[in-house]
Amino acid sequence: AEALLPEAVALRRALHEEPELGLTLPKTRATVEAALAPLGLPTVRCRNNSGIVATLEGAHPGPTLLLRADMDALPMPEDTGLSFSSKTPGPMHACGHDAHTAMLVAAAKLLAGKRDQLAGRGRFVFPPGEEGHFGAKYMLDEGVLDEPDPSAAFAIHIDPRLPVGRIAGRAGPFLASADVFTITVRGRGGHASMPHDTLEPIPVACEIVQSLQALVTRRIPAIDPVGLTVTQITAGTTNNVIPESAELVGTLRATSERARTLAQEGLRRVARGIASAHELEVQVAIDPGYPVTVNDAGFAGFAQRVAGELLGSAQVHELSAPIMGAEDFSYILQRWPGAMVFIGVAPEGARQAAPCHSNRMLLNEAGMVPG
Repeated sequence: AEALLPEAVALRRALHEEPELGLTLPKTRATVEAALAPLGLPTVRCRNNSGIVATLEGAHPGPTLLLRADMDALPMPEDTGLSFSSKTPGPMHACGHDAHTAMLVAAAKLLAGKRDQLAGRGRFVFPPGEEGHFGAKYMLDEGVLDEPDPSAAFAIHIDPRLPVGRIAGRAGPFLASADVFTITVRGRGGHASMPHDTLEPIPVACEIVQSLQALVTRRIPAIDPVGLTVTQITAGTTNNVIPESAELVGTLRATSERARTLAQEGLRRVARGIASAHELEVQVAIDPGYPVTVNDAGFAGFAQRVAGELLGSAQVHELSAPIMGAEDFSYILQRWPGAMVFIGVAPEGARQAAPCHSNRMLLNEAGMVPG
C-alpha cells in the first residue's frame, strides 16, 4: 500500500482538479477507467448514470465482497490554496470522494497483484451522485450490483478530524437519515400599520420554528436522537407590507426509522395546529432522503478487527453514538449486510481541521495508505 501511494496521490489530485457534480461525471469516469485499465478487470458501466463496477476474480471459490467509493463533488467554491485546486468554478471535492476513489483504485491494484491467493471475488463499485442525488440507489435499481450476489459490502469515509491511521466505527446505526421539509404558511396580506386587518404569516412561521424545537426535546426519546433544523425562512418584500405567505425550509435527521416517523408526524401536527389556531392555512411537504446507515454487528466487528490487525488495536476507535450526517451507502446496507468506517486524514500540524463540506477542507494524503 505504501508503494502504491504515489499513484493514489496522483489520481486523487487529478480528480480534485476536475470535480464534477451529480449523476453525470464523464471526466471522472474516464479517469477512473484509465487507472483501472492496466488491471484487465471486467468493468460494467451504468446505462443511466456514470457509475462503474469492476470485478476481480480470485483463483479459488469463495464469497463476493463489495467495496464502494463515491466519485462526485459538492457545489461549492474552493478556498484551500492547493496547487491542484479545482479548475472549475463552482464545484469542489470537499467531502473526500476524490480520496475514496483513489484509495479503492489502489486497493484494486493491490488485490489484483495477489489474485492467485484470493478465494472469491471483489466488486469495486464507484457510484456517482452521493451528495443528494441517490447514486447508489440508481445503481441498485439498474441491477448492476446483483450478479454475483455480494456476501457483504464495505465502505470507507475520510474524516479530517481524526489523526492519520485512526479508524472509527460502530455496530448498528452509524449515520442518520436525511429528509428535507418545506412548510408554507398562507394568510392575508396588507398594510404593515394595520395588522388587525390581515392574517400575518411571519409570526406564525416563527412560532412554528420555536415549537418544532420543543417537539424534538419533549416528544422524541432522548436515547433515539433526532435533529430538526430550520435553515431558511423566506417572506416579505419590503418594510411596510405584510406578505401573504412565509416559507420555512429545513432538514430532518434521525437515527432510527421509528424516530424518523415520529418526527415527520410531529412536524406535520405542530405546523397544522399552530396555523389553525391563528386561522391561517399551511402546507407541509417532506421530501424523503437517505435512510439510516446501519452497520451489521458482525461485519462492523470484522472491519474493526482487521483494522486492529493492520494498524494496532490502539488505532481503532469505537464511536459511542451515530453521526448525524447521511450517506447513500445506506441503500446498499439495506440490501446486503456490511459496514462503513471513518478513516483519519487530519492535516499535519492542524490545531482545528476544517471538516468535510468546508470550502477549506484539507486532508493528509498519508492517511490514504491504511485506507
